[in-house]
Amino acid sequence: MTGGEQTVLQFHPSSTSVSAKVHPVVIFNICDCYVRRPDQAERVIGTLLGSVSSDGTVDIRNSYAVPHNESSDQVALDIDYHHNMLLSHQKVNPKEVIVGWYSTGFGVSGGSALIHEFYSREVPNPVHLTVDTGFTNGEASIKAFVSVNLTLGDRQLAAQFHEIPLDLRMIEAERVGFDILKSTMVDKLPSDLEGMEASMERLLSLIDDVYKYVDDVVEQRVAPDNKIGRFIADTVASIPKISPGAFDKLINDNIQDHLLLLYLSSLTRAQLGLAEKLNTAAQIL
Repeated sequence: MTGGEQTVLQFHPSSTSVSAKVHPVVIFNICDCYVRRPDQAERVIGTLLGSVSSDGTVDIRNSYAVPHNESSDQVALDIDYHHNMLLSHQKVNPKEVIVGWYSTGFGVSGGSALIHEFYSREVPNPVHLTVDTGFTNGEASIKAFVSVNLTLGDRQLAAQFHEIPLDLRMIEAERVGFDILKSTMVDKLPSDLEGMEASMERLLSLIDDVYKYVDDVVEQRVAPDNKIGRFIADTVASIPKISPGAFDKLINDNIQDHLLLLYLSSLTRAQLGLAEKLNTAAQIL
């Protein structure tokens, strides 16, 4: 380096405001592919499909696994399979495009940079999603990363993965399944009533948190936030006004309908079993 010249080593982020939102069906699909992986495969990788909004939020709505062979210094992807699967998906959902790729395992591994380089040629600024199917910390942690280039002057030296905010939104039925999925030990799957009970307990806990926040704001223990206040007001306004008696009648009618469906399904199952036994007996005679 000469007297008046300086070489600057700096990072070049691919995007300044990138966040990701993943749908639970993607997580279930990744876990299913991991269970069905070949015996010699240590992890599963695949393509993420979705869309990118104008504010930089990546909406991940679908995925598919890509066969690969991986060693300590190289990764071989089945590119033809990847492109054929992409064409098949886009025939059904033309608006879904490649937004990144996923891998199972805890964090970023050595071969991730090579795979990310391939997807960088498929789409600008791909998102790398990792799902810890090995339950390293006692649960299936899910993280999202983007690549940040490290340059020396005009020459690119390396790429580094930076974690970005990840939002996992789901309805209550999906949340019950996801809570079971990220548990290391499950005695049995919960019934519908047990799942409803867990959802109601979670709802009561959230109501207690909101009540405590409002009480703290009224008592001036916490500074008020207009955005939170408007959100609470909109939530309360969205609740339909119904009397307790009408609400109880609505719940009881729904329970009776559910029990009737259970009775009809059990009756149908018994009739099918009886018909199968009569058919078997007729063939023997």
